[in-house]
Amino acid sequence: MTERTDPTVVRRAVAPRPDDAHKGTMGTLLSVCGSYGMAGACLLSSMAALRCGIGLLKCALPKSIYSIAAGRVLESVYLPLEENADGRIAAGSLPYLLAQPSDAVLLGCGMGNCEDTRTLVRGFLKRCDKPMVLDADALNAICDDPAVLKSAKAPVIITPHPAEMARLLGTTVKEVNTDRAKTARAFAARFGVITVLKGNGTVIAAPNGKAFLNPTGNSGMATGGSGDVLAGMCASLLAQGQAPLDCAAAAVYLHGLAGDLAAKRLGKISMLPTDIIDEIPSAFRACTAEGNF
Repeated sequence: MTERTDPTVVRRAVAPRPDDAHKGTMGTLLSVCGSYGMAGACLLSSMAALRCGIGLLKCALPKSIYSIAAGRVLESVYLPLEENADGRIAAGSLPYLLAQPSDAVLLGCGMGNCEDTRTLVRGFLKRCDKPMVLDADALNAICDDPAVLKSAKAPVIITPHPAEMARLLGTTVKEVNTDRAKTARAFAARFGVITVLKGNGTVIAAPNGKAFLNPTGNSGMATGGSGDVLAGMCASLLAQGQAPLDCAAAAVYLHGLAGDLAAKRLGKISMLPTDIIDEIPSAFRACTAEGNF
């Protein structure tokens, strides 16, 4: 059975903030993202994560883009890393990253696809005991061996668009979209990961067969960077400690609702992914009644 997402999934995934909350009690997210020429993906996912209430964001990125990121997102803690000749995070950073305390990990936004990236992503899957969100280049890094997902020591959420899903399955976008719910369910069951198959009517499927169909969102979100926003939102909720499936469903619903609010304000043609981020607070307020959210 496939359920429709609605505001109740947000209320399940977002706990009211206690009066004595502080950054140490609201979750720590380690975001391993970005590369030379792809700083924007890192920034968009970071800003979205912060807007979804994460207590502490640790942004691990190549040192060549550190100054760009630090000048734009002031609220993050930064971990500038050594990089390879192409400006991508060097594989030698893996032990340092694995030793970073966190409650969840985001991998992939703008990382680039190379041997170093593949080593990093596989290393996290095999050795990290924190729940993870894999997006974009983290998915490209495992498309030749998606079975590595089964080695994960904690829940994993993947957020592919149809072309990324096609690469993971070794098939075509047409085949993926023939029955999107079936595709997402089958992948989730086969590899044991929560699968967010993005698109018109995003499908969120769990390994146990439970699935959601999302009604929010619009074609104004068809701009590079919108997926990075979703990945940051999903990882932020995950790091705050709620059930992974609820976090994925809530993030998708909020992301689409924020996109709908941006389209209403600006029009579909002119809206940008940053406008989606700007509407996240209004999306939360539309879904939650209590003031302490």
